[in-house]
Amino acid sequence: MEAAKAPKPWTLYLPNPSSLFPLFVFILSQCYRISADDGGIEELATEKEAEESHRQDSVNLLTFILLLTLTILTIWLFKHRRVRFLHETGLAMIYGLLVGVILRYGIPSTSYHNKTPPSCMLKEGPVSTVLLNVSGKFFEYTLKGEINLREIHSVEQNDMLRKLTFDPEVFFNILLPPIIFHAGYSLKKRHFFRNLGSIITYAFLGTAISCFVIGNLMYGVVKLMQVLGQLTDKFYYTDCLFFGAIISATDPVTVLAIFNELHADGDLYALLFGESVMNDAVSIVLSSSIVAYQPSGANTHTFDASAFFKSVGVFIGIFSGSFAMGAVTGVVTALVTKFTKLHCFPLLETALFFLMSWSTFLLAEACGFTGVVAVLFCGITQAHYTYNNLSEESTKRTKQLFEVLHFLAENFIFSYMGLALFTFQNHVFSPIFIVGAFLAIFIGRALNIYPLSFLINLGRRHKIRGNFQHMMMFAGLRGAMAFALAIRDTATYARQMMFTTTLLIVFFTVWVFGGGTTPMLSWLHIRVGESSDAEKERMRRLWNYDRVGVDPDQDLQPCGDSFQVLQGDGSQSEGQSKTKQESAWLFRLWYTFDHNYLKPILTHSGPPLTSTLPACCGPLARCLTSPQAYECPS
Repeated sequence: MEAAKAPKPWTLYLPNPSSLFPLFVFILSQCYRISADDGGIEELATEKEAEESHRQDSVNLLTFILLLTLTILTIWLFKHRRVRFLHETGLAMIYGLLVGVILRYGIPSTSYHNKTPPSCMLKEGPVSTVLLNVSGKFFEYTLKGEINLREIHSVEQNDMLRKLTFDPEVFFNILLPPIIFHAGYSLKKRHFFRNLGSIITYAFLGTAISCFVIGNLMYGVVKLMQVLGQLTDKFYYTDCLFFGAIISATDPVTVLAIFNELHADGDLYALLFGESVMNDAVSIVLSSSIVAYQPSGANTHTFDASAFFKSVGVFIGIFSGSFAMGAVTGVVTALVTKFTKLHCFPLLETALFFLMSWSTFLLAEACGFTGVVAVLFCGITQAHYTYNNLSEESTKRTKQLFEVLHFLAENFIFSYMGLALFTFQNHVFSPIFIVGAFLAIFIGRALNIYPLSFLINLGRRHKIRGNFQHMMMFAGLRGAMAFALAIRDTATYARQMMFTTTLLIVFFTVWVFGGGTTPMLSWLHIRVGESSDAEKERMRRLWNYDRVGVDPDQDLQPCGDSFQVLQGDGSQSEGQSKTKQESAWLFRLWYTFDHNYLKPILTHSGPPLTSTLPACCGPLARCLTSPQAYECPS
């Protein structure tokens, strides 16, 4: 009998390794193709999003340009019809409001956001940059800001409105410098220096009084809100003082524009203009000093004497450093334009003048000072010295350039104010705080103007009359500077409430007080210079011609090559002497020194240094004195 056959074991036959190579290649190519397809889809999505973002940014900028265009056309219509109840700034705000309503409620937006956000826990709060690992690929995400829970399902609309919210640094580094520089460069010296002591008193002491009055009154309002349960987050005393500092920055641009058109009293114009220019600088330095107030110890919001005096030192240091930086930049520009032949190339001369003036602001900010103060005094120095060294073409170009930049920047800011009422994401409307703020600014303005006017009149030859004081009280409008200071920091609950309230205060004061300027002038019986059309045209030309660098009672006469220097005949010299006698004592202290030494060194005008410096300084005097100084009378 045959034995049963054992079953054969399973045998695995492996193919030749060389025959597997095509299979490996096929599998790898398919994997690469899938990966490439995923990468292509990802790149396509990124490209599409970038293109959509670019188009959205173009639409946003076009919106503001159309706003400014519409504002300019309406301004022309108002001027043609001689309408004065609404100024161009109030008009720009109205257009901004209308566009803000349309963008907020009328235009849908598309975006590429994930509607199911991932959740995570962070122990130290939100971070500015997140690195996310998605399937082995790392992606970087940046923080844009917090979104309210009730608006979590309308991310696209939030994204569109967020793009319309400008970075606050745009206001400080781009829009504010031409506005502030133009204020200093267009200064009318005669009336300004005649009222210099009063202007400094209102600007420094008055702004400090207004800041502390408003700050203390608002602290009482905050305590009332806390008792009534209307305060949902922290609001410290230093926050109230900060609000008092930023809201004390007056901007009577509407009133001054109407004064200009009606040729109102020159001294009243100088008081309002000088106070508004100087107190802008004081307000920003004062707000920086309040932020620098940091008491030592556990409770950082109680009064501490050492921290207080440290803040005072910060105020003095920042203001004096910014003033020195602005003056030095103006002096350097004057020396460059005097001792070079840039006047042969007016385009280069104008470009250098523009860059040196703007760089003053950025240099001060980079060094930890305040660019507003620096660029203001740079403008005053440029008007007093550098202007006399420029060629005739450059003098016209610089005036027109900064006037256009000032006009566009100011109307842009006021248009943006109207837009921000509807596009800003973190408004905090508190009726109690808003009403308290309105009452506080009126009380603060009254305690600023009337007591200081009484003290000033004790030592003033030409008294500030009662109707002038009432007009200054009425003209305490809030504008671009208060808005820029408020929007610079809106990270906390307190700062968001301040920003919203500041916006409403600017709206009210510009529309109501700005529109009521002409009736108020009539009611207070303040003299205006409206007369015949020929007289108006002559005054307008005289006003525009003499805005920069010269006194209103002086003319520019050619002397030398293409330079223009101050020159006067007997009647002009008599008027200049009268201006000097009427000017503040502070101005009279340095007038002779400036006329005999500074102007001959920095400009082509004034008496030659060879006649004013001692004989031992003869070589230096001849080196620093230009030939034009010998040709022109001193």
